[in-house]
Amino acid sequence: MTAYLPPLLVIDDEPNMRSSLAGILTGEDYGVRTVESAEQGLLALGEGEYFMVITDARLQGMSGYEFLRRVRSRWPDLPVLIITAFATPKLAVEAIKAGAIDYLAKPFAPEELLHAVERCAEHYRLVRENAALRAQTEEPYRLDEIIGESEGMRELRQLIGTVAPSDATVLILGESGTGKELVAGAIHNLSRRRTRPYVRINCAAIPETLLESELFGHEKGAFTGAIRQKPGRVEEADRGTVFLDEIGDMSRSLQAKLLRFLEDGTFSRVGGVQELRVDVRLIAATNRDIITAIRQGEFREDLYHRLNVVQFRPPPLRDRQEDVVLLAEHFLRRFNVALNKSIGGLSPAARQCLRRHHWPGNVRELRNVIERAVILETSNEIQLRSLPDFELETGLRKGGVRAELGLGLEETLEQVAREMIVRVLERQQYNLAKSADELRITRHALRYRMNRLKIAPPEGTMEAADGSLARDEREA
Repeated sequence: MTAYLPPLLVIDDEPNMRSSLAGILTGEDYGVRTVESAEQGLLALGEGEYFMVITDARLQGMSGYEFLRRVRSRWPDLPVLIITAFATPKLAVEAIKAGAIDYLAKPFAPEELLHAVERCAEHYRLVRENAALRAQTEEPYRLDEIIGESEGMRELRQLIGTVAPSDATVLILGESGTGKELVAGAIHNLSRRRTRPYVRINCAAIPETLLESELFGHEKGAFTGAIRQKPGRVEEADRGTVFLDEIGDMSRSLQAKLLRFLEDGTFSRVGGVQELRVDVRLIAATNRDIITAIRQGEFREDLYHRLNVVQFRPPPLRDRQEDVVLLAEHFLRRFNVALNKSIGGLSPAARQCLRRHHWPGNVRELRNVIERAVILETSNEIQLRSLPDFELETGLRKGGVRAELGLGLEETLEQVAREMIVRVLERQQYNLAKSADELRITRHALRYRMNRLKIAPPEGTMEAADGSLARDEREA
């Protein structure tokens, strides 16, 4: 089976029949569990997931028909195939009326059995795919939802269009609120996997002890509370895309397992020994300074290089001030519809206020500001009074920095300069010529400030003639 498919359950009190059915089905790559009674079958259904059940009609203890009635009441969507050596048209009609998916009389040809099983397998896959597609339509993961006419945003959209059709692993770096999840969704939506599942996992929102189980699944009894087998999210995403948000918060032990998974798509469930394989595209994102995390031993360098096939850096809103009003008007239209308002636009004073703000929370902060304004506004334009007191927030933030750091003016200026230079260097991949141009200083002045502020380029590199960094052969 290419896509993930749980096993099927076979119930028969004859050992030879159980063995025969299991042999036919495993020969076609179906996972099979066999039990000898309907009572054991009900217990098995309560402990794990199955895509169908095959049961004999006459069993010792509870009959197959009684089993079918109980399944219909507890698992109404689970297909059940009835087989019997005592077939009559009346029994066949009763079985179908009771909810059986099909009815086979012994002896039957293996092709008859496999045809019925394949119909159930295909039904299972279609139900899962439809659920995944419905989930996708709930989110605006279209390229035209990435709003902005600044140069950085035009380049971002162009790169998404170029990379999406490939299966390349993608790493998205950027501050919180810059739209990393939107970029990931747009990549999936433009890929050849767009009709397959798109599974999102926030690594920071799931406790470390449960993240591996969430990602790769677990076997029954793997840990306290694991009362049944649970497939992982990567199995759900087979032939689709997995988006790992906040991957910088993943533990190093799980990073090692993720690295192995990225190499060949293989993994094992927690508590399991069977090696499984899926075909997924991985997109990862983090708001952490990943280079600093590597230097501090908190993130594996080999995993970084494996993830960093193509890198995206959505620019922060403060670096695209020309897009602020454009985004504000986009959110205004959206919240007009959501809140049943008819506000025509932004007043000149409101526009000026939005342009002046530094936007530490980026696009997410702007979205919340406009939602609040639409709720509060009573006129046909967003007025200044409906916006937050940005001056108060800015004053609180600045005061908080002074109180926390306890620095004087010179020390504070040095720290601000250092943070600004490091941010520009990382954005320009430590190309000194381009960084100096962005900072509006000479390359010599940039090198002087880097030395003074103890800003070192990546280890093992040296400056090339064009200002870029090349690997120092003496370090090799």
